[in-house]
Amino acid sequence: MQNLEEYMLPCLNKKLLGVECFGCGLQRSVVLVFRGQFVEAFYMYPAVYSLILLLFVSIINIFFKFKHTNKIITILAIITVATIIISYLIKIIN
Repeated sequence: MQNLEEYMLPCLNKKLLGVECFGCGLQRSVVLVFRGQFVEAFYMYPAVYSLILLLFVSIINIFFKFKHTNKIITILAIITVATIIISYLIKIIN
């Protein structure tokens, strides 16, 4: 797990333009989740948990069809996108 950081992709937006993108911190936060550092993962990228939940529900939906899955996926997608945008704006302001 410690060597995962060697294989992370650099943010080209940050490297070339000097400005973080909407996805900056996602890779590191996923690594922190795998390490069990849940609070640190949230501070690194607040949308990590809603994104993981969205991915999980979407994969489950492929194999098992439930009655309200489309509504759940839509709500999770809205929460995830809103969290990404709000956290990005807070990061820019600070």
